[in-house]
Amino acid sequence: MRRDSKLSGVLHVLLHMAEAPGPMTSEALGKVMRTNPVVIRRIMAGLRAQGLVRSGKGHGGGWSISCDFSAVTLRDIYEALGSPGIFAMGNRSESPGCLVEAAVNAALTDAFDQAETLLLDRFGEVTLAALSQDFHARMQARGQDWGSLAAHA
Repeated sequence: MRRDSKLSGVLHVLLHMAEAPGPMTSEALGKVMRTNPVVIRRIMAGLRAQGLVRSGKGHGGGWSISCDFSAVTLRDIYEALGSPGIFAMGNRSESPGCLVEAAVNAALTDAFDQAETLLLDRFGEVTLAALSQDFHARMQARGQDWGSLAAHA
């Protein structure tokens, strides 16, 4: 089963953008993410609508950060992506009148709801600034700088 990695990908893009000396084009971001620039434009348009990024046209244009990394959380980004489903698992619904199915679904629904609440609460505690700090600490621990990493992207 394929996992939805859109949130992870968007966070990756935002951290790259935060390190860039200026706006990044959809083509440059597509190269970093190994995806089509059209995919980047579609995702970024949703983030722009939420005020997280801005875009500029023409020479020197591209995407840039327009939010405060210390104020934006993973939950904000998750919600900007339309709050995609968190779990690949779900309840069986083939026999709505079956009491066994009803009991199982009630237990699973309660567990799913509790797990989703915990996860979203945690997303709300982690800022983009915290991700950036973690990235910088990892880079420093390896004795690398942004220029050497960007060259390999």
